[in-house]
Amino acid sequence: MSTILITGGCGFIGSNLAMAFLRRGDRVVAFDNLSRRGSDILRQRIQEAGAGFVRGDIRHPADLDGLSGPFDLMIECSAEPSVLAGIHGDDASFVVQNNLVGSLHCFEYARRNGLPVLFLSTSRVYPYDRLNGQEYRETPTRFAPAGKSPGFGPGGIGLDFPMDGIRSLYGATKLASEIMLQEYSRQYDLPAVINRCGVVAGPWQLGKQDQGVFTYWLVSHLLNRPLATIGFGGAGKQVRDLLHIDDLVDLVLLQAGRMAEFRGDLFPVGGGPDSSLSLLEATALCRQLTGQAPPVSSVAETRPADVLWYITDNRLAAERLGWRPKRHAETVLRDIRDWLQANPGLLNSLFGAPA
Repeated sequence: MSTILITGGCGFIGSNLAMAFLRRGDRVVAFDNLSRRGSDILRQRIQEAGAGFVRGDIRHPADLDGLSGPFDLMIECSAEPSVLAGIHGDDASFVVQNNLVGSLHCFEYARRNGLPVLFLSTSRVYPYDRLNGQEYRETPTRFAPAGKSPGFGPGGIGLDFPMDGIRSLYGATKLASEIMLQEYSRQYDLPAVINRCGVVAGPWQLGKQDQGVFTYWLVSHLLNRPLATIGFGGAGKQVRDLLHIDDLVDLVLLQAGRMAEFRGDLFPVGGGPDSSLSLLEATALCRQLTGQAPPVSSVAETRPADVLWYITDNRLAAERLGWRPKRHAETVLRDIRDWLQANPGLLNSLFGAPA
């Protein structure tokens, strides 16, 4: 039995990882400041399953120092995950302090305690101006690559995609944290691995328009609430891949057993080409799954940091770890629907009454 520390353990990813390690027979301590909407519901879920909980903030090193170890692994998945955070400067300091400075406090705690680190990063580290500047063709339901360039093509975005450009404060803080963890790992011989995740979705996600968009889309159909396709002409043809939370859990459990071999190794992780949707395609699928057809308006103007097309190239994880996602986009949305329909009280308490 191992003892796992999960920072951000009462978030969507952290709580699902906590449940998985508990099912495996490990001891889990979730560390979270419970600042996000719905996090107390997720705290209750994991505590009822046997997880320990410590309320604390990664921005405050003393909160981390007060933890009762020892631990065998730190999973760092605490972050302000909205790509729109700090766009207008109102919460820029919070994003930097939470996502970058907070993660550095976690890495320093791990260094002092000889604690391996598994870090959850994001595809938002890629510059959106470079992604949007690639050559695309337009089909009836989506945009698709019209050619290939380094790190870019129909098979997805890989590690050799150019990294110079603008990526949002969220993306910048996560990229900086990746770099710092790699330095910590090499400088101090600290086992560490980084998963650069695309869109992750599934049951227990508290979806919003700027974070968890596909859950938000499905919930809006269940509640018959109006939607809007925003940017790139407003047709809803922008594309993202979807990674089922259970596929990410499978990968993390696999990596947790092999931490000794990692020294800042970086893996792009996502649904890949076989599990992707445009908003237009997601609308059709959500209508099929829910029997509801809420009105969908169109806004042509593109917001800062919006991405036209992003699909993950998972080949590195497949080659090195033998991992591939097993669940496709339709399964992701169906599982979210089934979870919410089985918990109508949770649906209303988290997302409000139907329109």
